[in-house]
Amino acid sequence: MKLIIAAAALLITNLICFLLMRYDKQLARKGGRRIPERTLFISAGCFGAIGGTLAMYIFHHKTKHWDFKTFFPLMMLAQIVIIGFVVWRWLL
Repeated sequence: MKLIIAAAALLITNLICFLLMRYDKQLARKGGRRIPERTLFISAGCFGAIGGTLAMYIFHHKTKHWDFKTFFPLMMLAQIVIIGFVVWRWLL
């Protein structure tokens, strides 16, 4: 049961980051007030980097910024390793 709750929390955090990136892209196209980059990084750092990285490449958003191109995939990789380790330890 705990594993299901943890998986649901990961899904929600990744979905939030994905939707934040999508919304920021829409605001960029319309010329509206944007979501601060700090907010996007925080949402990715809170185990939402998979959704953020997917959104970055699906919507072609922030792909010219070296910090997003570098740190979002690195955070994603680190989070996958951490999640894999926790699941592995949980199942032992």
